[in-house]
Amino acid sequence: MKILIIGPSWVGDSVMAQTLYKCLKKEEPNCTIDVISPSWTLPIIQRMPEISESISSPFLHGDIKILSRYKFGKSLQKAGYERSITLANSLKSSLIPFFAKIPIRTGWLGEMRYGLLNDIRKLEPKRNYLMIEKFALLSSQETEISLEDLNYPSLKINFDNQEEKLDLFQIDTDLPCLAICPGAEFGPSKKWPAEYYSEVAEVYIRNGWNVLCLGSLNDKETGNKIESFQGLGKENRFYNLIGETSLVDAVDLLAHCKRVVTNDSGLMHIAAAVGTPLVALYGPSSPEFTPPLIKSKKILRKIDGYEKIRKGDSEDGYHHSLLSIKPSEVIEALENL
Repeated sequence: MKILIIGPSWVGDSVMAQTLYKCLKKEEPNCTIDVISPSWTLPIIQRMPEISESISSPFLHGDIKILSRYKFGKSLQKAGYERSITLANSLKSSLIPFFAKIPIRTGWLGEMRYGLLNDIRKLEPKRNYLMIEKFALLSSQETEISLEDLNYPSLKINFDNQEEKLDLFQIDTDLPCLAICPGAEFGPSKKWPAEYYSEVAEVYIRNGWNVLCLGSLNDKETGNKIESFQGLGKENRFYNLIGETSLVDAVDLLAHCKRVVTNDSGLMHIAAAVGTPLVALYGPSSPEFTPPLIKSKKILRKIDGYEKIRKGDSEDGYHHSLLSIKPSEVIEALENL
């Protein structure tokens, strides 16, 4: 069977979706799985052995463009897909499989997608599902699934690229590495304060570790703050690599590290998917839905429940619950992994 996946828009969700792909391959080992996803997620999808082809979506997040979606869907008709699975809940995300005339079009009901989808699944309204449960349930007609039966995401490591980047950034490979990932979507409300990250980095440097600071260009200011608070720099084994690496470089460097401290972010899910023990710091978002999928972890959080409105309440925009997680707690959690 040839299957087309309409993938998620976010890096973390794209990582977690690999559990679905593993389920599909387990049920039908000879199936072919292609994924349509935004360009920024494709490097991650290309590290998944279950995927045959990753296709860049020509639509930005929020774009409707029905005529363009019709033309794009029509162009896929010749590919001969027998089934599609749409992971997003929006109506527009289900248009492409419909226009591609794929016979079986699976997905959650979402935005009243009757007709566009013809294999509609429904969730129990009073039950809280992990994201990977929701994804995995789309693989078959089962209405319940055991977490113990699921295979967690596991990204391929390119060791040649890893060695190349370690050499490029002149990272001493005789010393252990701690990675810190201070970025997060939705602004500072999901971020642990930069000065706290700096304190943890300084302690680990003093104890003979390298510290790699990883993130996208959007996090550059945060990385510079972390570097400045304790007077850190390459001369004392602090490597501010924010904005200096691609997403796949981050995959390979995280795999090299012995420990990771991270906000709830895409890099958190990547670190888990390469098997690096981690401490995850949560504020208004909840680990009840999207925890790091790795056994060797410690989740630190000072509030319960889930807050849809993720606004910080401090002068710098941080959330009070993240401010209350102290560096000493993180250092203790790292030592106990």
